Amino acid sequence: MAFTRATGKHRAPSRLSRKSAHVAGVAAIATTGVIGSLASPAFAADTDTSRSLEDTGLNQAVITDTLAEQVDAQAEAQEREAAEAAAKAAAQAKAEAEAQRKAEARVKAAREAKERADREAERKRLSSFTLPVAGSYVSTGYQTGGAMWSSGSHTGIDFHAASGTKVVSVGLGTVVEAGWGGAYGNNVVIRMNDGTYTQYGHLSSISVSAGQTVMPGQQIGLAGSTGNSSGPHLHFEARTSAEYGSDIDPVAYLRSHGVNV
Repeated sequence: MAFTRATGKHRAPSRLSRKSAHVAGVAAIATTGVIGSLASPAFAADTDTSRSLEDTGLNQAVITDTLAEQVDAQAEAQEREAAEAAAKAAAQAKAEAEAQRKAEARVKAAREAKERADREAERKRLSSFTLPVAGSYVSTGYQTGGAMWSSGSHTGIDFHAASGTKVVSVGLGTVVEAGWGGAYGNNVVIRMNDGTYTQYGHLSSISVSAGQTVMPGQQIGLAGSTGNSSGPHLHFEARTSAEYGSDIDPVAYLRSHGVNV
């Protein structure tokens, strides 16, 4: 059976329509990489949507942002750890410095305490008095009368002492006389640190010289029987001056300085 056209005028596609179709086809080829006819857009679209999400630029941007955030977080954590370690080290150094300061302060305090104790001990030693002959006793008292003494009485006291017995200064002082003293024989006179004077007579020998400083208990000579003496002993006087006749009670003098006579 033959087909016949319907009556009427049939128009060919316009130039604009043909051009639009050509452009669409070229776009499809560029997008999908598939050459097809104008009737193939559905196939091209289906091929494009079948690509996985991982192949898109958007997903790559999300992954990159996540890695950057992780790196930043790790850097911040490391910075915090470093700051905490620095703070801990500073605190430790401060504690050690404080401990060192306290230890040095304790050492200093102990040293100063010892120095004070030593000074006090030395002060006491220098201000102390002692017997002129250790372990001796008074054999003749003060102001005892008799023809042996030109003044008619004893101007000092006698300590029992064998010849050669050590005689010491009763306290701190300066020697003002050391030599022959007439009736006193070999004698030593000392100006004491408190301004009084002491005399030591009838010595067999003298071991100090005038101008010399003597300490409490320091040897100044040996007991004997030189001068106007009836036998070995130590004649001891306490005076207000270096001159004869300024004598004071030697027993009271020694006792006032803490000496047991």
